[in-house]
Amino acid sequence: MQPDPLILAIDNGTQSIRALLFDTKGNLIAKGRQEIEPYFSVQPGWAEQHPEYFWESLGKACVELWASTNVTPDQVAGIAVTTQRGTVINLDEHGKPLRPAIIWLDQRHARVDGPVKGPWGWIFKLARLEDTVKRFRENTQANWISQNQPEIWKKTRHFLLLSGYLNYRLTGEFKDSTGSQVGYLPFDYKRHRWAAKRDFKWDVMPVKRSMLPDLVSPGTTLGHLTAEAAIHLGLSEGLPVIAAASDKACEILGSGGLTPDVGCMSYGTTATINATNKRYVEPVKLMPPYPSARPGHYSTEVMIYRGFWMVSWFKREFGLREREIAEKRGIEPEELFDELVKSVPAGSMGLMLQPYWSPGVRQPGPEAKGSIIGFGDVHTRSHIYRAILEGLAYALREGKEKIEKRSGIKITKLRVAGGGSQSDAAMQLTADVFGLPAERPHTYETSGLGAAIDAAVGLGLHPDFETAVAAMTRVGDVFHPNPEARNLYEKLYSEVYLRMYPQLQPLYQKIRDITGYPK
Repeated sequence: MQPDPLILAIDNGTQSIRALLFDTKGNLIAKGRQEIEPYFSVQPGWAEQHPEYFWESLGKACVELWASTNVTPDQVAGIAVTTQRGTVINLDEHGKPLRPAIIWLDQRHARVDGPVKGPWGWIFKLARLEDTVKRFRENTQANWISQNQPEIWKKTRHFLLLSGYLNYRLTGEFKDSTGSQVGYLPFDYKRHRWAAKRDFKWDVMPVKRSMLPDLVSPGTTLGHLTAEAAIHLGLSEGLPVIAAASDKACEILGSGGLTPDVGCMSYGTTATINATNKRYVEPVKLMPPYPSARPGHYSTEVMIYRGFWMVSWFKREFGLREREIAEKRGIEPEELFDELVKSVPAGSMGLMLQPYWSPGVRQPGPEAKGSIIGFGDVHTRSHIYRAILEGLAYALREGKEKIEKRSGIKITKLRVAGGGSQSDAAMQLTADVFGLPAERPHTYETSGLGAAIDAAVGLGLHPDFETAVAAMTRVGDVFHPNPEARNLYEKLYSEVYLRMYPQLQPLYQKIRDITGYPK
């Protein structure tokens, strides 16, 4: 009897690289995980990592994978890659890295010399988009490299996202998925292809079309595993490598989010809410929806930058006691942090948090700051921790309402993935703030599962995405709103939270004018 075919999904996140084996029913058969240093920083605000480090760490994850299972590598029918978004890599004519990768968390800014010239400059001025375009130019890594390391830019023959780099190392071909193109690149988000020749993006960055990979849709074959890569992964040469998408896009697919009525939330380093749509729906005017892991579709996304980073910050700065107790008891610290949340009533006794730790482009604007209001002598660190979780939920609910307004479609279901979704307290609180059941996918590895779904369709193991999602995804735990907490949150959200930014925005601007922070 022939063994069932398996799919190797490679998930290169910010904190770790996972090698994941899925079957055609969406079951996680085996896993290898290699923790990684997210970045190193040689200057304040910089975040870099060596591209080879990611490749070497992938090999180690695969060694751990094969050591953990009796499954034989010959059962693997194909491979798919999903990675963190917006991390860029410069390669020379031989495909060798010229400098460390600039990680998506990097905060450096390029110099902007005057407005965009020509007709585009007039258009941006008339549309009052000069500040938005200025920030795009400042944040474009290629601009910074060409200005500050011109000798490296001169040698650059290939300019890739991390997904394109790993696909190149696997196949030897410079190809990448349209579903992975999220970042400061000349990409046409509406048509899912490189921008047309006359697009302004070519005028405001030094990137040439010849530097960029060829693009294919998710579920399409990118190439085949080279002999060198096969040895590195412990697989057979020639296996097909199928295009997947970015980690957020794959997370949505792995959560079963195929339609615009399903709100897919990610409680990760960046907190997001997404809805998949066949229509091009901008979450905020002039901010594009990102490519979906389902070809021809869009992910309308609202992002809270450094969302659950705040939770990690709290645990690091105020959670030493829980970490020490957990170590003594031999349990995960998260169990004790959930106890902190449960020890405080809904609404944190009036403590309200606005999670704008990092500024935005439009709303919140570049002047935005984080804030906590409502302090009293009754409040403890437990209240602060709960207020952080509540503030994130409020911000994501506001994002949900923006998506609904722009799309004209109500979100009636919530699927919550990412590290923070493993907290029962956070899931219950989310259901209460949104007034909707919060559903946890059956597997924690939703990004890897989404990549496996792309591969399953591309390999013909399932005939289409509807069939693959129905067979490979399902709901695990469901958290229903508590009516009393829901009513309290409704008042705090509508009467307090939604008024915070408009009333504090002038003060944020004053802080920026007086101190110059944030730049």
